[in-house]
Amino acid sequence: MLRFAISRLFSTLPTLLLVVVVAFAMVHAAPGGPFDSARQLPPEIEARMAAAYGLDAPLHEQFLRYVGGLMRGDFGPSYRYQGTTVAELIADALPVSLLIGGLALVFGVVLGVAAGTASALNQNRWSDHVLITISMTGISIPNFVVAPLLVLLFAIQLKWLPASGLRGPASYILPVFALALPMLAYVARLMRASMIEVFKSQFISNARAQGLHRNTLVFRYALKPALIPVVSFLGPAVAGVLPGSVVIEQVFNLPGLGRLFIQGALNRDYTLVMALVILYSAVVITMNFLVDLIYGLLDPRVRYT
Repeated sequence: MLRFAISRLFSTLPTLLLVVVVAFAMVHAAPGGPFDSARQLPPEIEARMAAAYGLDAPLHEQFLRYVGGLMRGDFGPSYRYQGTTVAELIADALPVSLLIGGLALVFGVVLGVAAGTASALNQNRWSDHVLITISMTGISIPNFVVAPLLVLLFAIQLKWLPASGLRGPASYILPVFALALPMLAYVARLMRASMIEVFKSQFISNARAQGLHRNTLVFRYALKPALIPVVSFLGPAVAGVLPGSVVIEQVFNLPGLGRLFIQGALNRDYTLVMALVILYSAVVITMNFLVDLIYGLLDPRVRYT
């Protein structure tokens, strides 16, 4: 398994390099520049600012210089927030996004697994139909619709929770729920279908013939194999949580990476946008890597060769 992990780890390096190349090309191909403003700068001043940041060099030289900085862990300075590095901006915003995204992942997976398991054990009963209806609703309604509705109900009408900003732990409840709802619905449907399929297996029939209690069948025999599709979904789920957090942080006015990404794109802050794209890609690649390793723990038929 160690050899497999090392080989998979090294195989991610070309993927990250490709992400850097594509992101660099797309960012620099976008119209406008980091020093564009409503008030047109004199050409000589704009030329000096471009020279100060190395933007007057040929594109291939800028790319090589940027990659060299990445290898040293340097994302470069921010073009918009002068005197501030991109690493400092990310360090300020990262804890907010990690907390919201992490809580949404835990909330969505734990409740989704529990709901899917309960639905499978009560197949074709009224509780099963209710859970299916709720999960379909969660999948069908995007979070940019759910988030304003939550604000309207719980913040404006009921006045139970803050509508925006960070005003203590209660400020995270609505963003986390809005971000976790689609993932909870997907996990519940996957878990329901997987658990039903596992309960049709021969080893479950043999265990049931021994007179084991249903809870024993679920937690000792059925849960691990039923979790395999859910684990497969975790990699794409992170890819869905990340762009979803961009919308959620804008709606709830949270100082996270999503809001920082939008501001960087609007301001043509090349280094900031590049750093966030690389960071998001690294998170998704890491999650897919961890999913591959977890397979062997859930399914003994998987062998790392």
